[in-house]
Amino acid sequence: MSKPEMTLQGDTAEGPWLLRPLTLRGVTLRNRMVVSPMCQHSAVDGMVQDWHVVHYGKFALGGAALVLSESTAITSDSRVGFADLGIWDDAHVPGLRRLSDFAHASGALFGIQLAHAGRKAFSEPLWEGGRPLSEEALDASGLAWRRVGPSAIAASPEWSIPEELTLAEIDEIRGAFVQAVRRADAAGADVIELHFGHGYLLASFLSPHANLRQDRYGGSLENRMRLAVETAREVRAAWPEDKPLFARLSCLDGAEGGWDMADTVVLAQALKDVGVDVIDCSSGGLSEATRRSNVTRGVGFQVPFAEEVRASTGVVTQAVGIILTPAQAEAILAEGRADLIALGREMLRTPYWPAEAARALGQAGGFDLWPLQHRDWLAKRQGALDRLPEAAG
Repeated sequence: MSKPEMTLQGDTAEGPWLLRPLTLRGVTLRNRMVVSPMCQHSAVDGMVQDWHVVHYGKFALGGAALVLSESTAITSDSRVGFADLGIWDDAHVPGLRRLSDFAHASGALFGIQLAHAGRKAFSEPLWEGGRPLSEEALDASGLAWRRVGPSAIAASPEWSIPEELTLAEIDEIRGAFVQAVRRADAAGADVIELHFGHGYLLASFLSPHANLRQDRYGGSLENRMRLAVETAREVRAAWPEDKPLFARLSCLDGAEGGWDMADTVVLAQALKDVGVDVIDCSSGGLSEATRRSNVTRGVGFQVPFAEEVRASTGVVTQAVGIILTPAQAEAILAEGRADLIALGREMLRTPYWPAEAARALGQAGGFDLWPLQHRDWLAKRQGALDRLPEAAG
């Protein structure tokens, strides 16, 4: 079957860019606001819990167009932490289906981020310190665990040295991504995001510091990109043609002399060529020891990455990273620097950020992005507040 053409619906529409729909393949996002993946470390054996239903559900109610899941492990030993969501077993599908069904009922789309943590597998939740779990702690857990990478090089002195993957094991991991995609489709997901950033397995293959292999997966830029491109190609073949595929990249990997924007543009073009529809432009994460070396944080600090990838390749890009206000987000889109705006911690602070953004940008009706069960109550109160200037707003 031929690949359907991607259309960008909304380019000629009126009104704020942040509120315009965007059609990717056969899927239409109701606006340009996306909930970024955020690890919750609250699953049991990879299974969705009530926490996840409420956590993701409130974002769907809050008016976001697309809610992306946290890093969802493709194998039991590829988790960031033991309490990550999983998609390595058919038993995970019903729980994930709860999340997608609720999002759909609330007018939002649901996406699943697929990941293999590689040499950065198994760390504590942030509220317990976020440190790598020691080999002794992992052994004491009684659960299967394994840290793997392109080469036997630890992510930092705190991490154990990973096992270097064999060619057969690399094939198995690509196969695990494909099986995960089929489960995601069965769970009703609208979008898949491949996690190729933050120092996890695929990102470590991209790095000249982490990847010292001498076979077809190491050495040249083309070889270091090979696993990411092969994985995206095979995932695209297994994922329904009318559903979009995202890939998250660390556009700068956080290491001096490491992966840079020139490399990112080459990879983004290669991923676009095999059917990736959106590049989610993040940064950093290769090594805890070097993560601040070449990524300067500030308001909207990763937007230039999305802008450069978009301008150089023509691929749709998603901007993320300290985007705080509707006015800031609107300017990014209006200036053509990105096509989608992803928010993480701002959504934790204000789950109804998209609905509030619609009001701030003057959307007619005022409360149109609120759930039906809420909007008339809010509109009724607003009418009263408008008659009390000292209380308006």
